[in-house]
Amino acid sequence: MSDHLRHEDLIYDWNVLEAPAKPDHKAEFDDETLRDGLQSPSVRTPTVGQKIEILHKISALGIDSVNLGLPGAGAHAVRDVEALAREILRSNMKIDPNCAARTLEADIRPVAEIQQRTGLSIETAVFLGSSHIRLLVEEWDIKKLLKLTIDAVTFAKNQGLRVMYVTEDTTRTHPHVVDQLYRAAIEHGAQRVVVCDTVGHASPHGVRKLVQFVKSIIRGTEPSVKLDWHGHRDRGLDVINAIRAYEAGCDRIHGAAIGIGERAGNCPMDTLLVNMKLMGHIDNNLRGLMDYVETVSRYTNVPIPKNYPVVGSDAFETATGVHAAAVAKALAKGDTWLANRVYSGVPADEFGLSQKITVGPMSGKSNCVFWLTLHGMEATEARVDAVFALAKKSDHVLTDDEIRAVVS
Repeated sequence: MSDHLRHEDLIYDWNVLEAPAKPDHKAEFDDETLRDGLQSPSVRTPTVGQKIEILHKISALGIDSVNLGLPGAGAHAVRDVEALAREILRSNMKIDPNCAARTLEADIRPVAEIQQRTGLSIETAVFLGSSHIRLLVEEWDIKKLLKLTIDAVTFAKNQGLRVMYVTEDTTRTHPHVVDQLYRAAIEHGAQRVVVCDTVGHASPHGVRKLVQFVKSIIRGTEPSVKLDWHGHRDRGLDVINAIRAYEAGCDRIHGAAIGIGERAGNCPMDTLLVNMKLMGHIDNNLRGLMDYVETVSRYTNVPIPKNYPVVGSDAFETATGVHAAAVAKALAKGDTWLANRVYSGVPADEFGLSQKITVGPMSGKSNCVFWLTLHGMEATEARVDAVFALAKKSDHVLTDDEIRAVVS
């Protein structure tokens, strides 16, 4: 690249035209892979050893906090959560643990006992359904919700736990209910409240309005209380909703690796981190992103779709002639910055990955030349023609073995 030509001169970025000011508060992330993510009907529950390995991958990405599980689910859950808590201490991980609990003493007490046994401070996420549609099914009323809220928060505080108060289905809950529940939780000691899009109902506009509403409750009750966003992907709006929640004032946003979770899943932490970095909201080192998703995929038995953003096997691969030629020319210049952006909206190298050029029915001869050169073979006219002819007869991208066979 010419010395006088700056990188910013090469890409005109419409995304920043008249863009709103960036939030001045730090973006934090809570990883729900080991709890909410495991509620997916398709996952295989990892062993405790595998959970510990996943925990290390989460921590390596600089994620701020992690949900270790729901100890109230039984002895097996207590065993796993306690092992994870002890691993955080043993490895001196810079990650803040939390545990889920219904607004019941029977769920909260095991969290407190794990905290007492390990000496690790644990935030307890006490959750409660709040929407009218849920109240109808459960035959609850607002008085019942308020009593459950106050009793649970008070009990957790008396047990020495930090409290994160969660309303399920917040995005379909009437404002007067949201107001009463959050005020009650905050007044009785909750240090953090969580807005949940439990069934993936919200649009970006709805997210902004709801977050602003809850922020006004916090300002009028106890301004030091933190606000989280927890969203699901039923409408495919999960990532943009999480970003919009942060921009509207949320301190921490939740996600799970590969978006695993109930129904269509949770907001995918990996894609969320990528977008938050590309938008300049965070500066985490995300070169371990592939390691994180591959580990979760392997231990939960959830495959990564080939065309999945960034970490899918097709994400940085091209077999199309014109596209491959541009990438190859950039690589020939020795300019990896250019090669990672000329036909990609995501710079692969920032995430520990690289561009890949393959040969298939839509390839040009430049693909063949690139493959031969990369594999240490002279790109003679005869070899290029042989590979090119095979590709044009094929209905798929050629494997390395197929190309070697025709070259030999």
